[in-house]
Amino acid sequence: MAKFPRFMIITSGIGAVVGGAVLLKDFIIGHGHKLPDTIRADGKVCIVTGSNTGIGKETAMELARRGCRVYMACRDLEKCRTARAEIISDTLNQHVHCRKCDLADFDSIRQFAEEFKAKESRLDILINNGGIMRCPRTLTKQGIEMQLGVNHMGHFLLTNLLLDNLQSSAPSRIVNLSSIAHTRGTINFEDLNSEKSYDPGAAYNQSKLANILFTKELAERLKGSGVTVNAVHPGIVKTELGRHMGFENSITASIFVKPILSFFLKSPVQGALTSIYVALEPSLESTTGKYFSDCKQKEPSEQAKDPTLAKKLWATSEKWTRLNSNSPSYSASPA
Repeated sequence: MAKFPRFMIITSGIGAVVGGAVLLKDFIIGHGHKLPDTIRADGKVCIVTGSNTGIGKETAMELARRGCRVYMACRDLEKCRTARAEIISDTLNQHVHCRKCDLADFDSIRQFAEEFKAKESRLDILINNGGIMRCPRTLTKQGIEMQLGVNHMGHFLLTNLLLDNLQSSAPSRIVNLSSIAHTRGTINFEDLNSEKSYDPGAAYNQSKLANILFTKELAERLKGSGVTVNAVHPGIVKTELGRHMGFENSITASIFVKPILSFFLKSPVQGALTSIYVALEPSLESTTGKYFSDCKQKEPSEQAKDPTLAKKLWATSEKWTRLNSNSPSYSASPA
């Protein structure tokens, strides 16, 4: 029997281990389906919130690559401009625009919507991507707990302000980024603003459940309009979203925990796949009110399917955002 050199045996062993690790990672974190490059979006107008980094940036990049006119709605314009330059350089699409939109400030959201409407008459795709996770208890400009305010209330207001553009551009699509964390969430109407007690994880879970309830109720209200709205779980993704997690600044964690944890996380490119899929997949043109993960329709939690809960949250959100109010002031307590 022929003998193989030791280095060949070692190399084969390493290859098998690496290959097995890749397969294990794919099995654990799941993966999305990259749409064929033949699926284009030339001339479509889209907005992606929180698109200066992470999943949002990669989503804006892919939409621009497929021909969209992209509006990057971001709080930090300097970071937005840097990301925009990279997107234009990579895609050669010059129709990528930075616009100020602070989801923690209803005045900023309203100004963004007004300026967008003055520039564009149509809106084909709205991707409510921006978010914050497990931060210390802070408040938005209008006094709302930050995670609920940014992740849900800000996008609730923005979407409603842009509905006429979406409806006049039908068929059009809304994509709301939620999370599998919604399965651990409850809508605590007795302390919705976390004034009596605050737990960063519980507040985040509540905001992600709110994303799906908002999706369900909006889909009901938009039936027959040609506008679809769906929620997605992007996966557990390595982005700046986890900057408030306790181990981020730990030297010990940086050495031992982060390399292991990173193995089980999706990249931002992988995290953007489901958003892109739901926004552009032709077979989903009439699919609405659903929840997707890894580019497949999944069942959300039972609470997320409760129509009574969804309607109650909608009514509260209308009140807190002053959606139907003509008053220019939003500084009063939401209670």
